[in-house]
Amino acid sequence: MCLVLLALDAHPRYALVLAANRDEFHRRPALPADWLAPGLLGGRDLEGGGTWLGLRRDGRFALVTNFREPGRPRTGAPSRGRLPLRVLEDPRPPATALEALLPDLERSHGCNLLAGSPEGVCFASSHAPGVHPLEPGIHGLSNHLLDTPWPKVARGRRALASWIEEDGTPEGLFALLGDRREAPDAELPRSGVSLDWERRLSPAFIVSPDYGTRCSTVLLLGRDGEARFHERSFGTEGQLLGERRFQFPLED
Repeated sequence: MCLVLLALDAHPRYALVLAANRDEFHRRPALPADWLAPGLLGGRDLEGGGTWLGLRRDGRFALVTNFREPGRPRTGAPSRGRLPLRVLEDPRPPATALEALLPDLERSHGCNLLAGSPEGVCFASSHAPGVHPLEPGIHGLSNHLLDTPWPKVARGRRALASWIEEDGTPEGLFALLGDRREAPDAELPRSGVSLDWERRLSPAFIVSPDYGTRCSTVLLLGRDGEARFHERSFGTEGQLLGERRFQFPLED
């Protein structure tokens, strides 16, 4: 994922709200969300064999975002998409599973991991020591550390707060994920890419012929014990290609 907006214990109906965009090169092959294994839902990266976002039937989720570091290539590093799968396959609590991955994070291409459940969420990064539990509230993550106020993150957090107050429907979350407005140059981060790329990467939803938003995902874990997982896939011009919907009771 390249934009993640998360509300933890901040909505009267949902213990956890997650809205996320996966940005990737269009040439990289992938499959939309489906059951990857018994009790494990997510998309499949066909090049690296991992996933960008996965969900278990008991409500545990894990996701990865790249950390933007164009000047630090790491030859032979493993696929980052395997890290969420390892968290989801680990029977231990999410914080313990993330702790076990810290040595691998140091060897990987730059990345961030979020993992948790309605009971709590933790963050780990190749660029920050340790595992960090999230406070209840609204958080955002892109290609830097958690809650770094890049324009798309700051704008997205404000939009998610408004959604909680005024909307509350999955369609409203897809609308905020679909924001294609570029940030003003004065607000752009300086992350090591060219100014043209900073502009192109600044919207929540990126459209370009070679690289852009490939899918948007809405995950709602209800206080009623229901999980709702909606994913929409997009093409090179930002056109809708397909939609997947899953709803099921969370298992103990």
